Amino acid sequence: MKRVLIIEDNSDNRVLITRILEKAGYQISPAETGLEGFATALRIRPDFILLDIQLPDIEGTEVLRRIRASEIGNSIPIIAVTSYAMAGDRERLLAAGCNGYIEKPIDPLRFIAQIEQCVGDLS
Repeated sequence: MKRVLIIEDNSDNRVLITRILEKAGYQISPAETGLEGFATALRIRPDFILLDIQLPDIEGTEVLRRIRASEIGNSIPIIAVTSYAMAGDRERLLAAGCNGYIEKPIDPLRFIAQIEQCVGDLS
């Protein structure tokens, strides 16, 4: 079973994403803050990370930078799942090191396909 780290401070979003992924057979590890997410990523080394960009302690871009600079570096795909949807946001996050970008609100019917488009079929 593939493990996913969800770094998301909004409980409604976290519950929705968790339910979709668990139904698809993924094991979930949640984190509510950027610092918790970074520490969890280093500890569990998930198969991929879903990263909110607006977090209460440090920005998701800082979490991304820290992960990419750590010993796990580029070995774990990271997908930004964010309400940042202005012109250039997608390109900026991909250039910063994200492997994919999914806009909120997520579409529950397309979410797994969007993830697989970003990181391949991990099931």
